[in-house]
Amino acid sequence: MVELRKRKAPAEAAPAPPIKKNAGKAAASKTKDSGADKKTAAANGSSSKPAVAVGNTITLDGFGGEIETNDGEKTTLKMLVEASKGGVVLFTYPKASTPGCTTQACLFRDQFTPLTSTGFAIYGLSRDSPKSNTTFKTKQNLPYTLLCDPAATLISAIGFKKAPSGTTRGVFVVDKEGKVLAAEAGGPAATVEVVSKLIGEGGAAVDTTAIEKVDDAAEGSKVEQEVEEGKPVPETAEPATETNGTAEEKMEDEAQAEVAADVADSAKMIDDIPPV
Repeated sequence: MVELRKRKAPAEAAPAPPIKKNAGKAAASKTKDSGADKKTAAANGSSSKPAVAVGNTITLDGFGGEIETNDGEKTTLKMLVEASKGGVVLFTYPKASTPGCTTQACLFRDQFTPLTSTGFAIYGLSRDSPKSNTTFKTKQNLPYTLLCDPAATLISAIGFKKAPSGTTRGVFVVDKEGKVLAAEAGGPAATVEVVSKLIGEGGAAVDTTAIEKVDDAAEGSKVEQEVEEGKPVPETAEPATETNGTAEEKMEDEAQAEVAADVADSAKMIDDIPPV
């Protein structure tokens, strides 16, 4: 008789680990928070800490790092505040000698006396080189110093750095104690108005009608947006100037010269006809 052997039953598979109910939600929340953080950093133009808030007092020592004047002198925000009588006004601009920045700089130039009547010291701040800013200052006859911050250390510290390598137009005001009085982005005229309101009745009257006449339409142009983002913008040629009268007058002179030449030629032809 043949003896039949029983087969061993297959081993049971190990039970799957229990699924945590909150695991999926936690992962989704983490991804969402990460995306939100990136959006916030992009909005600020930097992954650094958020811009200082109005009303807060900042520690001036080391704030914003070292920058340079258009004359090539090293300085810091602390040094500028200490040298001032009432505080410092920094207006930021994307690029020297571009239309919107020229408008902004000239508005601060034209209102310089009343805006500094309470002791504020005004400075322009950009990522331009000392050479570019000196040319800008000289050409526009600006009565204040322009600050050069190519690494955007101070621009970033006050919250006006714009990704990827641009600068947001705005104004930042701090008093002698380091209290932030204003930190606001805006167009050329708006940045001047911020300082004007801060001065109020304590300072000389600001010509608001001149500011209101400024057309900020160029601020929204494609060129201005690219400048603010730090994109390279080709330099625009200076308009040709007439040194000896207007173009119309030159055309008239040329026409008269042609007539005179025709008359002279006719007279010569007559003279060359032999007498009968």
